[in-house]
Amino acid sequence: MIVDETQWLALLKKRFGFASFRPLQKEIIHDAVNGRDVFALLPTGGGKSLCFQMPALICPNLTVVASPLIALMKDQVDALQASGIPATFLNSSLNPTESRRRLYGLHTGQYRLLYVAPERLMLSGFMEDIKKWNPNLIAVDEAHCISEWGHDFRPEYRQLARLREFLPQTPMMALTATATHRVRADILTQLRLRNPKCYVASFNRPNLTYRVVAKSKPSAQVLQLLRARPHDSGIVYCQSRNSAEKLAEFLGANRVQARPYHAGLTPGQRTENQEAFLRDEVRVICATIAFGMGINKPNVRFVIHYDLPKNIEGYYQETGRAGRDGLPSDCVLLFSASDVVKQTGFIDEKTDPREQKIAREQLQQMVHYAEASNCRRVELLEYFGETHAEENCGGCDNCLTPRDTMDGTLAAQKFLSCVYRIREKSGFGVGLNHVIEVLTGADTDKLRRWGHEKLSTYGIGREHDRPEWAAIGRELVRFGFLRQTSEKFSTLELTDEGRAALRERRKVTLTRPMKAIEMKQAAPRAGEIACDEVLFDRLRQLRKRLGDERNVPAYIILSDVALKQMARFYPSKPADFARISGVGEKKLIEFGSQFLEEISIHLQHHPRQVFGDDFALPAEMPVTRMEASAGISASIRITLDAFNSGQSVERIATDRGLAVSTIYTHLGEAAEAGEPVELERFFTAEQVKEVAAAFAANSGTGLKTVREALGNRYEYGPLRIFRALMEGALNR
Repeated sequence: MIVDETQWLALLKKRFGFASFRPLQKEIIHDAVNGRDVFALLPTGGGKSLCFQMPALICPNLTVVASPLIALMKDQVDALQASGIPATFLNSSLNPTESRRRLYGLHTGQYRLLYVAPERLMLSGFMEDIKKWNPNLIAVDEAHCISEWGHDFRPEYRQLARLREFLPQTPMMALTATATHRVRADILTQLRLRNPKCYVASFNRPNLTYRVVAKSKPSAQVLQLLRARPHDSGIVYCQSRNSAEKLAEFLGANRVQARPYHAGLTPGQRTENQEAFLRDEVRVICATIAFGMGINKPNVRFVIHYDLPKNIEGYYQETGRAGRDGLPSDCVLLFSASDVVKQTGFIDEKTDPREQKIAREQLQQMVHYAEASNCRRVELLEYFGETHAEENCGGCDNCLTPRDTMDGTLAAQKFLSCVYRIREKSGFGVGLNHVIEVLTGADTDKLRRWGHEKLSTYGIGREHDRPEWAAIGRELVRFGFLRQTSEKFSTLELTDEGRAALRERRKVTLTRPMKAIEMKQAAPRAGEIACDEVLFDRLRQLRKRLGDERNVPAYIILSDVALKQMARFYPSKPADFARISGVGEKKLIEFGSQFLEEISIHLQHHPRQVFGDDFALPAEMPVTRMEASAGISASIRITLDAFNSGQSVERIATDRGLAVSTIYTHLGEAAEAGEPVELERFFTAEQVKEVAAAFAANSGTGLKTVREALGNRYEYGPLRIFRALMEGALNR
């Protein structure tokens, strides 16, 4: 165990390529390493994963991570292995042979991190295995899934409450990116965390720009935004499967690479479309909310909500998938009053009155956000109980281009008076639509049945159409002049504040309705890195080729942040490359020469651009090795690291696009150079005796003679490794 915390920064740079921790990461890691239960609420992109990945490297035993999605597991394990960290996952995507191989690796201590689905984790036989492995930490990722108050409740997560009984001495960590106070309390109770240290980071994502646009020909609006960002990838969230399909088809017909993603597709189709998006083979996913949780793609540059989300928590989570790397990204919501009616219809179909009530409250909050005229960042942060220091965030439509206002005193007086007169005559409240029908002088049986066509306020509001009155009514609710109930038949009631405004004829300023404006790209935001865009594009192409060669998404190689830093500072030697964000020891060895060469070629044909000094790389970091000790090449080191992390020779060959014989040659040369190579991976105890006897009987001869003496039952690769290890042992 690495007790000295001063060594943690060196480990962070070596394995993950970062020169410093993000806010709260070090404190969370410290508590976890010292055996304390932890609850961590960090926003998407805030570095949750590192909070349990670092303890896995600091402590000697296994760290187990309960994770909800197969895609998330594979993605994180790919990223960890690319950084030289022995990690694996177990889920239904693996065939029995591969599962057994990984279980063997777990039993022999080959891994430091294990990702597993909650339902598999809680199997009695598997729990017994975990007890034997004596884990130093159990981490529950996406912990909000355990709460029925959360936006993505998953019943299988409730089983995790039994972890405390099975592993009473093992510290637990619960992590989530979004949770209200009610959900946080539920997580602590359900997981039975003991005296946990709770960390809540700011929900603010300064690199995200939030915009709400009046919905008008939405497919064309989406296309307009995509054409303004021709090289960026993003997600468009749709309410229905049909909308997702049709939008993807429309975009494809307009030469935008797009795929749908929804529960109506086969698992194979969903996987194929998701992989194509992760690997930058298509740049847009048109999806229902079935897509996204745990998606680790850091360079999502926009998230568009084609339809109104059901609640703010889900909206925040979905917009949080943009700009995980800290670079500027857009979040656009297309809003129409008809979407409110549609969502209300879905709520009415629910059979549980309690569920209906919660859903209506959440929808009202969502509509309040969409129609608000003040800072959207302030609105979001207040929902999660956080205060934003500035009234103008400079990063939302209402702050960048404030909407026009109007003197709404007369309209407010008419609306409030109508609510008052209806209750005075009938003795009960009515809903928003009924009030609007009275104001606009509608001729309906319902109005005549209650005598509301005889009210003094009947027909006094014909200067506004129904949608305009609906917007006015909802704004009066936001001002606190009216209270809207969340029962099945939602009604409006005057508040004390509303009665005072009506009685005193207070001046009321209303916001003019949103107009369907053009969906242009937003102005530069926090996190922008000015760079040589031509070089950045070249580096992206190189990164894509390297990812394809290794069968992993391009961002696993290096992030957009790393490429932009390279395209700004033009590193020319390994020591400079090592200072780039995300470049640790293994990536320095594996990719340094290729990126440095690409930069050098670019500078032969293009002048070096000079940028301001507003951004700087961290101080020079020690370069470990472009060529490993004992004469081992960088390529051999990559093979050895992959082998020692538990990967088979065949898997390494496939991942690296090399022949199996080449991988055996690498391992043989590593063994000859004195590097440890696990012999038991190739030979049983009985076979070791047999092979050792053959080498002894044929001393001084070549491998061909030894192999023939063994009846040609062993390949040259393992025999070469055996000989190297045997000779090394004799020489020590």
